[in-house]
Amino acid sequence: MGVEASEEEPDQAVPLNLLKEYFPEDVLGIAMPQGDATAIVRPEALRKIMEFLRDDPRTQFNFLVDITAVDYLGRKSRFDVVYHMLSLQMRRRIRIKVRLEEGNPSVESITSLWGSADWLEREVWDMFGVRFTGHPNLRRILMYEEFQGHPLRKDYPVNKRQPLIGPRN
Repeated sequence: MGVEASEEEPDQAVPLNLLKEYFPEDVLGIAMPQGDATAIVRPEALRKIMEFLRDDPRTQFNFLVDITAVDYLGRKSRFDVVYHMLSLQMRRRIRIKVRLEEGNPSVESITSLWGSADWLEREVWDMFGVRFTGHPNLRRILMYEEFQGHPLRKDYPVNKRQPLIGPRN
């Protein structure tokens, strides 16, 4: 079952329908909320789906715009890692979501597919505590190394005192 395209943007649903056709077991859901192509995929399939979207001549998503996360505190799969991509040639956007459990939120790094994923994955690690396995240098990027916790988690205590750091010699 595919997604219907709107009259204004008739081919925006093409990538979603291709994903459902080629990865029926790995695509958990597709939708077009407010005309935005969105697919939810299994974490284990992320890399092959991202490679397909980048390399297939019918999709050509050659620009990784952003990676972020959303914390759904209280939901079984607490975190969504969200990838925003753009096909400059096809003039299309797509959003790929991966749902992760709270205990050990982890997904494979895509830094080998897009170099720009390096800093984006580090930011998600720093703010939400999502690990990207295979990342070449997964360390804090916004907070200092001694910072405890991940400040964009919904259960992060806003009044938490952090260790003081002094000048480094």
